[in-house]
Amino acid sequence: MSDMIKEYLDSLEKALSGSDPATVRDALGDAEEHLRTALDDASIESPDLSGDELIRGIIEDYGTPEEVADAYRRIEKYSTPVLAGRKKNGDRSATSKFFGVLIDPRAYGAMFYGLFSLITGIFYFTWAVTGLSMSLGFAMMIFGLPFFGLFLLSVQGLMLVEGRLVEALSGIRMPRRAAVSRKGLSIWQKFVSLAKDRRTWKSILYMIMQLFFGIMHFTVTITLFAFSASFILRPILEYTFELPMMHINGIDYWTPGWFMPFAVIIGILLLIVTLHAARGMTRAHGKWAKRMLVG
Repeated sequence: MSDMIKEYLDSLEKALSGSDPATVRDALGDAEEHLRTALDDASIESPDLSGDELIRGIIEDYGTPEEVADAYRRIEKYSTPVLAGRKKNGDRSATSKFFGVLIDPRAYGAMFYGLFSLITGIFYFTWAVTGLSMSLGFAMMIFGLPFFGLFLLSVQGLMLVEGRLVEALSGIRMPRRAAVSRKGLSIWQKFVSLAKDRRTWKSILYMIMQLFFGIMHFTVTITLFAFSASFILRPILEYTFELPMMHINGIDYWTPGWFMPFAVIIGILLLIVTLHAARGMTRAHGKWAKRMLVG
């Protein structure tokens, strides 16, 4: 890569200081890809000019690092994740915060992610462990390195999809494009670059750890939701379907009639607690994902 392109990217990164890391990563990727592609095209059209002369003109058309950084900051204001939290005027009361979760779409997105995370956790864990073990097993064979390289590329692609899923359901801003693969590098150089990238190994660790977090998130969410639903639906379960509250040692235990309204209220309160718990766990997981997949 041209030294001027590298200097430009360094300046752009400094100009974006304080911005969201995912925005910085997207901006650097867009700029690098544009500058490299434009330089390759310009080299063919104007072979008599030096690379520095060509890149100066390309940068002049693209914009200074400060101008590009300002443009990304303006765009970011209008492209925040759908479920990202919005700042509200004034302080809400504790009661409003507690019951407000019932109309908060982030809470329901978080609950869905809690149920779906078990599936992704099992898949990611299986893919990572199988890929690593097979790569180790094939290490002494002629197709060992190509297989390992394809596995690393698959990890990169899967984690881009995971980032989009995390952003959609948690509101945490994640990268919206894959990392740029430099042109002009041999297959071996690309493989070495991918294998030496810390984000590659952090992504594999994330995939392995996702099984633990998926089980925990799914278990907490489904358990709390099942309890809340059983209380809310208690009148229907007992009066319509004649299902007792408990069945122990051949004895059926029914909810007293006077307690039935309180059972429904308890179920609603437990549902609110479930939504708060799901939203909190998903938010925490989103921050963990951002730390591991973005840096």
